[in-house]
Amino acid sequence: MASSTTPAGAQIASEPITHGGAARPLTDQEKVKRIASNSYPIRWIFKTHSNVGDKATVADMKKKYGEITMLDYPEFTKKTFPGVTKMDLWSSLFGDPTDDSQYVKSTILGYDGKPREISEFDPSTMSGRKWLETMANKQMTTGTQCHHISNNAPRDICELDPAKRKAGVEVAKKWLDGAALLGAKSMRVNSGGRRIAPSPVADPTSYPKNPDLEVYLTNCIESFKEMADYGGKVGVKVTLENHWGLTANPINIKIIIEEVNNPFCEASPDFCNWEHKYLMYHALNDLAPYAHTTVHAKYWNRWQEPDVQRNVRIMLNNNYTGIFALEYEEGPWDGIEGAKRLYQEVLAAL
Repeated sequence: MASSTTPAGAQIASEPITHGGAARPLTDQEKVKRIASNSYPIRWIFKTHSNVGDKATVADMKKKYGEITMLDYPEFTKKTFPGVTKMDLWSSLFGDPTDDSQYVKSTILGYDGKPREISEFDPSTMSGRKWLETMANKQMTTGTQCHHISNNAPRDICELDPAKRKAGVEVAKKWLDGAALLGAKSMRVNSGGRRIAPSPVADPTSYPKNPDLEVYLTNCIESFKEMADYGGKVGVKVTLENHWGLTANPINIKIIIEEVNNPFCEASPDFCNWEHKYLMYHALNDLAPYAHTTVHAKYWNRWQEPDVQRNVRIMLNNNYTGIFALEYEEGPWDGIEGAKRLYQEVLAAL
């Protein structure tokens, strides 16, 4: 895969917009076709099988906007983001929350490092597949499309325990089948492993080494090779997002994609999921050539005032012709207000 010849950060802010190599500016209709709604910032108003956030915020948001399920989301997208028909769907919002047979129990570690039990949609169950068919029909009647699935369900993809790693890959395959049924072009799979990637260790005779990181990378590469092969069979790309763990470092994402060397494995960068502020524009510029289908156009005040339009320009100047999904994280607005603001920001930059 080709990589950028421009040094990281050079000309990022000052380059003229090339619109992915287009010979003319995009029309308004063409611009909205480059945008997808994102269900993650809207999660507060969803009726769900498991708790998806702060209960007080959920109550306030539902009082303000009402309650929906994923089957309502296609119509919500059309009404909230004029002209937008593509959707980025978060895995934790899938399914009929009143039907226990569609879900499996999983134990995850929270940000505090403490384990907690959650319920996750299982696309391989009979009832789960029936729900997916209903969702596919809903998309057809509303003229919408699931473009991407931001998936948290497959875990342990680079885990040291081979059995756990194999189980995680099998979960991903089930979801790839479900994604294909919905017509999705791509699906994110997290790298798994430690929430913070291993650090180098001192070597008294030479430079520091990081053998633990090598092992995790090797495991991740092998898992993504298998998932990409399967994705190729069903027509859905598997993507790596700068989320946490191995993928917090953009060079690790590049390593994995280049080693997998499969057109069904690529990057789906997020504008703000970085460990420090200098990565926000420089790392995006480095990952842009590895992204072809989906990016998360994010606002997150974790970095004070992230420049959304600058990030859009970085992608365009790297000849990105894919979709910008509106993922508002946190800031001065609620999730729906923030997503609407992102809609305007991305339109202005396209």
